[in-house]
This record gives sequence, structure tokens and C-alpha cells, in this order.
Amino acid sequence: MASAVTLVQGASRGIGLQFCKTILKRHPGSVVIATCRQPNSSTGLQQLKAENPDRLDLCELDVTKDEQIGNVVKFTKERHGKLDLLINSAGMLHTSGRGETSLRDVSREGLIDTFNTNTVGPLLMAKHFAPLLKSGSGYFGIKSPDSKTQHTSILVNMSAKVGSTTENQLGGWYSYRMSKAALNMCSKNLSIELGRGSKPVICVSLHPGTVDTDLSRPYHKNVPKLFTTEYSVDCLMDVVESLTMSDTGKFFLYDRTAFPF
Repeated sequence: MASAVTLVQGASRGIGLQFCKTILKRHPGSVVIATCRQPNSSTGLQQLKAENPDRLDLCELDVTKDEQIGNVVKFTKERHGKLDLLINSAGMLHTSGRGETSLRDVSREGLIDTFNTNTVGPLLMAKHFAPLLKSGSGYFGIKSPDSKTQHTSILVNMSAKVGSTTENQLGGWYSYRMSKAALNMCSKNLSIELGRGSKPVICVSLHPGTVDTDLSRPYHKNVPKLFTTEYSVDCLMDVVESLTMSDTGKFFLYDRTAFPF
């Protein structure tokens, strides 16, 4: 059995794909399950699979489709029997590709589609994968010196600073801001429920910084500090590997700064 099993949801490109690359490199004895809507169409995933044929599993998974989530749960259970790290990485700014700048841009369809991918999907992933997370080996993170229980696994929801109601000074981006604020509440709720029992799971939200990806590309000219995916994910994995149960339910930036909801 692999020393650790990680599932990256939304792995076709950008931060999700980089998580797969970084974890495979940093943890040689581990395996990664990379999921996205069309894994056969991702050149990056296909190349990574060719380089790691025995350590990378590719699965079709659209988080808006419950049946596909169930299929990947079954695959993970039968092939690996556990899950040590779940990263919900898939996200969308808006169906149009740009955030709403005012109320006149808000639509029911845009709100629902954004919430479905950014909030509902990660919550249902947590629901269906919770038993496998509870069966994890505790490979990632560290145990608190005063802890009487060993955590099993870690659940990461990729969030964003713009989802913080405390820090919102500019407005706009209704769908994206609201969906990420709700995702942070999702992480908090999960930390309470999955934190119970003798094998609790650490649940956190993480902000990757502004990264050079398709999602942020329309706004690069206004960004004072733009990160590569490699740098961002290296920082995020440093955070993941430093987590203890005292961190569960929190929202961290890429540099491990705790950020207000």
C-alpha cells in the first residue's frame, strides 16, 4: 500500500495540476488520484501520467455530477482503501469568465453555476469521501504535542482572500466572493463534524496568492505580486505539512498567515 494517497479535484491545469506534480515529487512513496472533467484532454495530466504510470491515477470527475463523485469514491476505496489528503481545487470566477462589476451584471444562472462548482461541489466531495478520510494513515501534517488523538487525514478547500467579508473593501465579483465566503463556512462546519471521534480530520481553507492561471489572467495588469503555480503550491504544501488539529477550521494564506473570514 502507498505511504500516502492524495486526491486532487480539479487537476487538469493550473494549481490543481501543479499540486499533482509537487506531491509526486516531494513524496516519492505516495500516489495521487487526479480528477477533472476530461482527463484525456489534459496534455499536462497525460504527460504526468506517462512519467508516473504507477503513481498517478486519472479519473473523470465533474463535481456537479453526484454519480461521478460516487464512481471515484468506489475506485479509491477498491484500489487504495484510504485517503490521506483531499484537495478541492476546481473553481470558476463566473460563467462569463469575468467577475460582476455591479448589480446589473448579476444573473441567477451565473450565481447558481458559480456556487455549484465553488461551494456545493467541495461540500459533496467531503460528504462522500469522509469515510475514506477517516481511514487515512495520518501521513501529512504533524501531531500536536499535547494531542491525545492522532489525526487521520487533511481536507483542503482552495479559497480566496476576496471571500473574506472582513477584508472586502471594493465590492463587485458577487458570485465569486459569495461562493468563497460560503466555502469558508463549509470548511468551518466540516472541521467541527469531522473533528469528532478518535480519528479526526483536519479541515482548512487556503488562499494561494494571485497565481498566473487562466482564472486570474484578465486581471494581471492590476496585480503587484503574481506567483507562478510552482511557487504557490510549494508554499501551500509547506502549510499543509505543518498542520495540526489546532489549525482545523481556519483560513490560511499561502505564507501560513491566519486570515479572517
